[in-house]
Amino acid sequence: MKERRFAQLDVFTATPYYGNALAVVLDGDGLDEAAMRRFARWTNLSETTFLLPPTQPGADYRVRIFTPDREMPFAGHPTLGSCHAWLAAGGAPRSADAVVQECAAGLVRIRRDGARLAFAAPPLVRTGPADEPTLARVAAALGIDRTEIFHHQWVDNGPGWVAVMLATAGRVLALRPDGARLGDLKVGVIGPHPAGAECAFEVRAFINFNGNLVEDPVTGSLNAGLAQWLIGAGIAPPSYVAAQGAALGRAGRVYVARDGADIWISGDSVICVEGRVTL
Repeated sequence: MKERRFAQLDVFTATPYYGNALAVVLDGDGLDEAAMRRFARWTNLSETTFLLPPTQPGADYRVRIFTPDREMPFAGHPTLGSCHAWLAAGGAPRSADAVVQECAAGLVRIRRDGARLAFAAPPLVRTGPADEPTLARVAAALGIDRTEIFHHQWVDNGPGWVAVMLATAGRVLALRPDGARLGDLKVGVIGPHPAGAECAFEVRAFINFNGNLVEDPVTGSLNAGLAQWLIGAGIAPPSYVAAQGAALGRAGRVYVARDGADIWISGDSVICVEGRVTL
């Protein structure tokens, strides 16, 4: 074991403790997978990342992303938080206009959006409408009638999200899902706020972890998939702000903008803890 640089950040917020927490081991080189998994279980955060030297040409660094029970090929708030931590620790990108992160899903471009960082939404690995048996399961898990689902789509860019749209943001916030009924589904729910509101949409994300309902505070991967779906279908404008986390006492903000063929997902992040960890 040795001492390694460590940071804990709050992502998709400029105010500490109102976003989604992330643990980052800044020099993970030499750690085997078992050690990474053990530390991720110990932090017990939704994700813990380990930064490593890149293996692909053009990448500035490589990241491995772990939940307490598995490794993820890609996730949004770990992408922005890891990049923030890497830059704050003195990381110097090869290009002046973007940082290139290597992860299991491939190379992800990250650029500065004013004070924020933004990642280009990765391609969806599964898309298209959900079938009726899946929608029946989603409705039962959410405790709603199937007729309350106005739109639906697979928006899977790695984690496996299926998304449904309800009539209003208020209906989204009122949901009280049953985790046991989710099974292996990872469900994103979105609903529009009234015209003129600070945010265009309210988002919630639910998974079943060992039979228990887990709600993610702010979810970059889900918001990326939602944006690709909703903007592509003409349901959402080319740029908007989504709120997430209110049901958990958080105030996450996800900034979405289409630029040519790319959709960029941006958010603030702030370092809450810095130091060294023995691993």
